[in-house]
Amino acid sequence: MLGQTDVLLWWGHLAHDEVRDEVVERVYDRVMEGMGLIVLHSGHFSRIFKRLMGTTCDLKWREGNDRERLWVVSPGHPIVEGVGEYIQLEHEEMYGEHFDIPAPDTLVFISWFTGGEVFRSGACYERGRGKIFYFRPGHETHPTYHHPDVQRVLRNAVHWAAPTVRSTPRAFGHAQPLEGAGS
Repeated sequence: MLGQTDVLLWWGHLAHDEVRDEVVERVYDRVMEGMGLIVLHSGHFSRIFKRLMGTTCDLKWREGNDRERLWVVSPGHPIVEGVGEYIQLEHEEMYGEHFDIPAPDTLVFISWFTGGEVFRSGACYERGRGKIFYFRPGHETHPTYHHPDVQRVLRNAVHWAAPTVRSTPRAFGHAQPLEGAGS
């Protein structure tokens, strides 16, 4: 089944350590082969995301009814097509910096919360042939995924992360010189 998956959305909350090693390896291998991966909210602590990032992926957090404003900081990126300058969520859990992830290939969103915190809330990466998008909103006690702009971002992210057909295969391993010896 995973071998036929173009894009996998990963949302998890508490049972990250219960995901078997074989599952993490299979997902990792598929991302390297070109499957897209969209990691949502507390999926930042998933074993697969930590493996792909190579860091603890730890952060600050606070459960509450913070208002969140997700500022679009890469307005030309396909993930934010049809989204205005920001998305406002009236009730969300706060995540704050420092977020222990590598610098994103592209940062799409930065969040601001009513407590004054900021957070890198939309981060794009490429690993192997796969594309990864981390998207912060989505605490299980709030109706975040019913927000039209959040749904638009997720649709756009699925299209962005989908594998692309490459006409030229990538070459690895031992290679002969391009020019003759001694030229």
